[in-house]
Amino acid sequence: MAGVVFGWTPGAFWDATPAELAALVSALTGDEVAAADRGTLMRLMEAFPDG
Repeated sequence: MAGVVFGWTPGAFWDATPAELAALVSALTGDEVAAADRGTLMRLMEAFPDG
């Protein structure tokens, strides 16, 4: 979705921080979006491994 909505390449997406993505989503929606914390990211990485 970030590629379509923000025009990001896969590299730009993977180089971005959760806070950067949250800031763009907040700017687009007008809602305050909190970036995921480290624990949430670790649980997501464990649940959805890339390899």
